Amino acid sequence: MSEPMILTRRASLRLLAVAAASSGLGAYAADAWPTKTVRIIVPFAPGGGADGSARVLAEVLGNQLGQSVIVENKPGAGSAIGVMAAAQSKDGHTLLMGSNSMVVNPSLNPAIKYNVERDFDAVGMVSAQPLVLVVPASSALKSIQDVVNEAKANPGRLSAGNSGNGTLAHIASESFAAQTGTEITPVAYKGESALLPDLISGLVSLGFLNLPSVLPHLKSGRLRALAVSSPQPVKDLPDVPTLASLGYPGMEFEGWAALVAPKGTIPSDGLARLQTLLTAALESAVVRDKFTAFGVAPRIKSRQDTDQFLKAEADRYAAIIQSRGIRTE
Repeated sequence: MSEPMILTRRASLRLLAVAAASSGLGAYAADAWPTKTVRIIVPFAPGGGADGSARVLAEVLGNQLGQSVIVENKPGAGSAIGVMAAAQSKDGHTLLMGSNSMVVNPSLNPAIKYNVERDFDAVGMVSAQPLVLVVPASSALKSIQDVVNEAKANPGRLSAGNSGNGTLAHIASESFAAQTGTEITPVAYKGESALLPDLISGLVSLGFLNLPSVLPHLKSGRLRALAVSSPQPVKDLPDVPTLASLGYPGMEFEGWAALVAPKGTIPSDGLARLQTLLTAALESAVVRDKFTAFGVAPRIKSRQDTDQFLKAEADRYAAIIQSRGIRTE
């Protein structure tokens, strides 16, 4: 048996470049970006869709880039601490796994000075998950029309639990009240895990919650789903209508994740390469299966479309926050 071949780092990178060229990704010299470990900042504690997505992609992208890709969690201030840390990074090897809160926070808190359009370059969208409008299984509310009728007959009597002031769940419930011309009292909790017991017991009338959080309780019969906030029906809940199909087209809210880089820190060819590799990863069955395991679906958009999406989301949330007088405590 022959001795195994030992490759130097330069030889290994050369082979990677050849492999990339043959797969249509283009050849990259050994000194092309990245030249050292790449860091993905996740502005949340470990766990959840954004963190899970980042860890799956770190492994896949690291194999393709020829450099280690690590995940660094920087939670706090509704993700603002991690986002600002990424915006201020100038090492040329930092990425951010952004989410809805990234574009919401500047409208909620004037002290937050970053601007997504000014301070970040998009790489691409990563994932999305719908919100589900749920009520306790014991509730007399059987449909969205029941919710609207009750809210109009008894203004303020219904309560909408959310995972914190200014969160996507809070914004969705405020938008629903505005569109239906009703008054529904928001009740803020410190996360969905704190909200769920009160929602299941009926202390809270309803809530817009992430699909992975409520799915076990829907299957067990402790909660009832009335609608989903995604543009299309959800595979796991095929009989639950979308809010758009019920006559509320502005009620399309999804928890999303997007990969971005601090503005001007990664060369354009590096960003292009990242987008190509990201798209290939999101199209792979392996990544899709891993995403499904923690309740999110891959979402693919070009860099340009992602930039436009982030701006549109920031503008949309800002309008809702201003019109409804939403603010953090």
